[in-house]
Amino acid sequence: MPAMLVFALRLFIPLMLAIVAPQVAAAEDTRIVEQQDPAASPEKRLDALFTALRRQHDPDQAASIANQIKIEWSQSGSATVDLLMQWAGKAIAEKRNAAAFDFLDQVIALQPRYVDGWNQRATLNYALGDYNKSMADIEQVLRIEPRHFGALAGMAAIFSENGKDQQALEIWQRFLAIYPASRAAQQQVDQLTEKLAGTRT
Repeated sequence: MPAMLVFALRLFIPLMLAIVAPQVAAAEDTRIVEQQDPAASPEKRLDALFTALRRQHDPDQAASIANQIKIEWSQSGSATVDLLMQWAGKAIAEKRNAAAFDFLDQVIALQPRYVDGWNQRATLNYALGDYNKSMADIEQVLRIEPRHFGALAGMAAIFSENGKDQQALEIWQRFLAIYPASRAAQQQVDQLTEKLAGTRT
């Protein structure tokens, strides 16, 4: 399996600041995340998490915040949708792709603004090599949640697979504006910058 595919899938499935933040600031961001009011709206919880993610420059602490964001995205608020997502995940694991698509289509029909349904279908389309359908689903994810770093990683991977390195670089830069501590994204930016510089000389 190509390294880019493995990397993108790792960011997709249940995910340019180089300033070293002081440890005190990192600890404060972690406390902000841990002390969130469970009664707060999902939007407010996500906003607080994304603020902490942008401020956090320790990769391990940032990964913990990113995982909490993924948990927030996974919350559908519907027992039916949750069950369909479980069935879809099981079908994907068992390579029953037609069944997985059926479950995910039902999720999207029931909750068209549930970002995880679109994202999981985008991931499945990507894994099967249908980049056009994957990109269409990614674009829908980003319409609902422009900060979705997993969808941005998938979009960048598709651009790279199609030889569109400049577009891929721009998307990775968008990714880092949201999640600056991601070592993997920083590496992608460095590699693409070097590659593009080499083609211009």
